[in-house]
Amino acid sequence: MMAVTGWRALLYKETLRFWKVGFQTVGAPVLTALLYLMVFGHVLEDHVKVYGTVGYTAFLVPGLVMMSVLQNAFANSSSSIIQSKIMGNLVFVLLTPLSHWGWFFAYVGSSVIRGLAVGLGVFVVTMFFAMPGFVAPLWILVFALLGSAMLGTLGLIAGLWAEKFDQMAVFQNFLIMPMTFLSGVFYSIGSLPPFWQGVSHLNPFFYMIDGFRYGFFGVSDASPWLSLGIVGAAWLAVSAIAVHLLKIGYKIRG
Repeated sequence: MMAVTGWRALLYKETLRFWKVGFQTVGAPVLTALLYLMVFGHVLEDHVKVYGTVGYTAFLVPGLVMMSVLQNAFANSSSSIIQSKIMGNLVFVLLTPLSHWGWFFAYVGSSVIRGLAVGLGVFVVTMFFAMPGFVAPLWILVFALLGSAMLGTLGLIAGLWAEKFDQMAVFQNFLIMPMTFLSGVFYSIGSLPPFWQGVSHLNPFFYMIDGFRYGFFGVSDASPWLSLGIVGAAWLAVSAIAVHLLKIGYKIRG
């Protein structure tokens, strides 16, 4: 009972942490996505059709939503851990009887909440420019949850590994950001040369965004079942790493 109460308390604390500065953690990403949509949509709407009939702005909306979900889920857990380590208040969590599973569910759970909150905000403001369909809503929900959990878990690993903000910036700028932008957010990989299509299929972020987009249009560059299998397996793999690092107290216990 203590363990259940403990992880719920930590989840509440982590959710409250980003929500108290919601203008920065939720509002700013929504504004950034809106600017992307206005610029790219205005320039390319009359020149690009995707999947034969889908307008470019409508195609762009799910990509921007998922990109925002992924980036903010990662930022939530990674920033929380590294800030607590640097400021020294992580010791108060270490003193609790929480198990490593409690840590995992609390940090990843709060990341999922932030990712979905930002994604919902992005969708609400972009729907005034183009309204994509809802062909398969269950796929939308599944990939939103899996994608945010995946990046929340990666953020947890990054936060445990990093000892200062410079190291965190390297992880985010040279891994998360490139993989997100090169995952088909702004284009269909079907328009790429064969070599770059092959490279894109090695990027797990592509399957998150492609599967998510399938839920809106019913068409995608890869089978949604294939995307589900790859994303699910990738999340299980990084979750096993994160839980192990928490169990041994990697860089958080003396």
